[in-house]
Amino acid sequence: MTISFDATNGYSYSTSTGAKATSGTSSSTSANGINTTSAADQQDRFLKLLVAQMTHQDPMNPVDNAQMTSQIAQINTVTGIQQLNSTMQTMASQFSSMQLMQGGGLIGHEVLTAGDTMTITTGTGTSAGKATATGTFDLPSNAADVKVQITDASGSLVATVPMGTQSAGRHDVTWDASSYKGTGPLKFSVTAKNGSASVTPTTYSHDVVSSVGTSNGALAISLQNGGTVSYDKIISVY
Repeated sequence: MTISFDATNGYSYSTSTGAKATSGTSSSTSANGINTTSAADQQDRFLKLLVAQMTHQDPMNPVDNAQMTSQIAQINTVTGIQQLNSTMQTMASQFSSMQLMQGGGLIGHEVLTAGDTMTITTGTGTSAGKATATGTFDLPSNAADVKVQITDASGSLVATVPMGTQSAGRHDVTWDASSYKGTGPLKFSVTAKNGSASVTPTTYSHDVVSSVGTSNGALAISLQNGGTVSYDKIISVY
């Protein structure tokens, strides 16, 4: 008699005692009766089949000890994998909840994300009535000539900000937007050169976190100026 396992039908067995073997119908019925995904049920059915195997074994050719050990190891492996999967699912659910709670601390904070939109802030106190547009960019290497071009929502050039020589790293660009009367967001682009060689910068946008939630099991950050980004897209928090 032999016990076998497959993912579709679970455990099944076939027997042969002397010249008399179990019929195909009986064997098929046994296989169909063991179609389950429960670890406890699988183990219970396995032990019953193991007892049946020992009961129906050929006394002149008993089951090999190594075969029995292999079959016992097989059910332990399947049970262990199912328990591990259950544990990992529980941990993933707990991690998602913890991440959501931690993400709640970002609400109201200014964050930096990849983008080319400038943030316009209005001054208060002695700076009341003054508006400042701000953007950030990274230079992968030193640049001798850096210029920032600011455009409106239609793509028309609004201003050019010369920044001269800049070292590698992160830099902020600000522009007095008090006289800007247009509507819609301001965009910016950076051109940088070091002699005849071009330097390719990476631009970032400033925004404020308005809320956090989950999407497909991942933390999603909703921004004040519209749009949603994943948690791993946050470059900096202020």
